[in-house]
Amino acid sequence: MLQPLSTDPSLLLFIAATFLLAGFVKGVIGLGLPTIAVGVLGVVMAPAQAAALLAVPNLVTNGWQLATGPSLRRVLSRLWPMLAGIAAGTWLGAGLIEQQKNGSATLWLGLALVLYGLVGLKAAKLRVPAGAEAWLAPLVGLATGVATAATGVFVLPAVPYLQALGLDKDELVQALGLSFLVSTLALSVGLLEAGVLDARVALQSGLALLPALAGMAAGAALRARISAATFRLCFFAGLLALGGYLVLRATG
Repeated sequence: MLQPLSTDPSLLLFIAATFLLAGFVKGVIGLGLPTIAVGVLGVVMAPAQAAALLAVPNLVTNGWQLATGPSLRRVLSRLWPMLAGIAAGTWLGAGLIEQQKNGSATLWLGLALVLYGLVGLKAAKLRVPAGAEAWLAPLVGLATGVATAATGVFVLPAVPYLQALGLDKDELVQALGLSFLVSTLALSVGLLEAGVLDARVALQSGLALLPALAGMAAGAALRARISAATFRLCFFAGLLALGGYLVLRATG
């Protein structure tokens, strides 16, 4: 059972600063909140407590990212087969994260992110072939759901797939928010059933939402001012950094 957070002002300030930074990164490139927050907070608390603090910020920031995009109806109508696959894959993979003791799944995800980030920075452009989206989307969703259930990381293979659809920067950020929201909800159902989430944990997580939203607002404001080319550079550099972090975490 998770213990209540200490009221030590220095600890609370550290937590607030962590969520402010993680929210800012998410505001700029559309992802990275849980990876950064869990990684930094792991210095001062148990990983389980850090993950619990992310429940409400994940739900709300992804919901905001989704709602503030240019065309929710168009994105939803295009992505629903992938989203259904994510929900099914997360359900099918329930319990994998408890079985994964050596960090191998996280390691492979990190290596794949590093490779994808390097390919993107080299200006190689992935594209989903014409006519392939109808059958590829559910498979990508299913694989993403299983990976989410095994590692708690939402990004692969959904992020490369969404980037390969040729969306503009605001549509891509909205699509990422939609994908991550579905992944978060699917995981939350499992946490509720396991009794990990309760009213006390939800209250603590709600307090962490405030700095996360502030950081995300600042990051989104920056994204609105940068060019598509600069956003692309930030996006792939962010994936490279997140992948590198996952590799370091998995290898101890």
